[in-house]
Amino acid sequence: MSELRKIPIGALIGLVFTALFLLAAILAPWIAPYGLGETVGQVWEPSSASFLLGTDNLGRDLLSRMIYGARTTIFIAVLATALSFILGSVLGFTAAVVGGWFDTTMSRFVDLLMAIPTLIFALVVLSVLPTTLVTLILVMGILDSTRVYRLARAVAADINIMDYVEAAKLRGEGTRWIIFREILPNALSPLVSELGLRFIYAVLFLSALSFLGLGVQPPSADWGGMVKENKDGIVFGIPAALIPAGAIAALAISVNLVADWILNRTTSLKGGRG
Repeated sequence: MSELRKIPIGALIGLVFTALFLLAAILAPWIAPYGLGETVGQVWEPSSASFLLGTDNLGRDLLSRMIYGARTTIFIAVLATALSFILGSVLGFTAAVVGGWFDTTMSRFVDLLMAIPTLIFALVVLSVLPTTLVTLILVMGILDSTRVYRLARAVAADINIMDYVEAAKLRGEGTRWIIFREILPNALSPLVSELGLRFIYAVLFLSALSFLGLGVQPPSADWGGMVKENKDGIVFGIPAALIPAGAIAALAISVNLVADWILNRTTSLKGGRG
């Protein structure tokens, strides 16, 4: 309890909402009132005891779709973010430590990818490749890894000139040791902060792709696709499209609050030890 009292109110709110979203995603088959594609009522029914959030454009329970949509949205965003961080940080650290032609080649290739608008690049690729979950994760992860690469390389370049890294090189330690034992532990603070931002970006990016029809395909549900499915109801005052849009915003804000708190905590702890 004493540890909970030390958590800022904003971070605590973020933790609670993030935990709720994660629990809903994990427990979706057990807590959803109805099946994912089950038609249970009329089109765009209002909120009632049977349908707490009403129904969607096909008469499916909106609450059940939201819960299953949380599973799909968070699952894809987490895997894409993990891929982008593994790929971007390892390549960025390696480029900073090895230098030379590898650093030049990787940096120019990343500059080339970043020069192309990410959404347009993804739309072109996904319009050619089959739109499966694996394809979505790979495309999102690879495109997002360019941002992680730039950050990881910049941080690693500063750490690489420190005395303790030079001492490790003089001891004869290899590149793998330098990257994972010397640079990575000291680069965690900015990477943790970026992790939250990249996850939020992945959620928003996936939602944009689904809204444009090249993201998660029916009958699977994700929040961006649900906004697209129910957008016509806004004209008639039906809030079915606003509910998943609000969930996207709530998830983004809550994760950002948690990421900021973790960054401040790790930075203060490092300063205290120094």
